[in-house]
Amino acid sequence: MTATVPTRRATCGACLRPRSACVCAAVARVETPVELLVLLHPLEAGNAKNSGRLLHLCVPGSRIEVGEAFDPAALEEMLHAGGRVPLLLYPPTPAQAGVAQPPGLDRALLSSPQRLRLVVLDATWRKSRKMLYLNPALQKLPRLALSEVPASAYRIRKAHAPHQLSTFEAAAYALRQVTCDEQACQTLLMAFDNFVAQQAAFANRA
Repeated sequence: MTATVPTRRATCGACLRPRSACVCAAVARVETPVELLVLLHPLEAGNAKNSGRLLHLCVPGSRIEVGEAFDPAALEEMLHAGGRVPLLLYPPTPAQAGVAQPPGLDRALLSSPQRLRLVVLDATWRKSRKMLYLNPALQKLPRLALSEVPASAYRIRKAHAPHQLSTFEAAAYALRQVTCDEQACQTLLMAFDNFVAQQAAFANRA
C-alpha cells in the first residue's frame, strides 16, 4: 500500500498565508518619510489574526524581523542602519518594571521625520514587555507614546482595555503623530478595517 503524503496548501508569496486566506486584497500602500521597523514575536508570526505583516506590506521600505531575543549586534544594525534615529513606539513603563528608563525624546526630531525610524514591537502586551526586557538596546531608545487615539477597531482579537490598539492601528496613529499626514493614516486604517472584515468572514465560514 502506498502511503498518502499530505499536500501542502499553496501559499501567497507576499503575505505568506495560504492562498485561500490571502490578505493582499486589503493592502493599501502608503508612502511615508518615516522608516518602519517591525519586530515580530515568533508566536505572532503564524497567527492568522496578526496585523504586523499587513502593516509591512502597506508601508514600502519597511522591514519586518521575527524574533524575541535578537543578536545584539544585528539589532544595533537594524536600529541604526542608514544613520536614522530610532524611536520605540511604546508607552511609559514603571521604574520597577525591571527595564532601564529610556532617554527623553528630543521633540526637535519630530520636525524631521525623514531622519526617523519607528520601531514597533508586534506582540501581545505581555510578550512585548518580555521583548523589551530581553533586548537592552530597545530599552535605550527614546520612546514615542500615542496621544488622543480612539478605541481599537480590532474586534477579531480580545484586548484587556479599549485603549490597547493592534500593532497596525498603533503604527498608523504614530505615523500621523509624527508626520501630520491625516490622509495616509486614514488610508492605513481603511486597509486595516478591510483586513478585520476579511478575517471575520473567514471565521464565520469555519
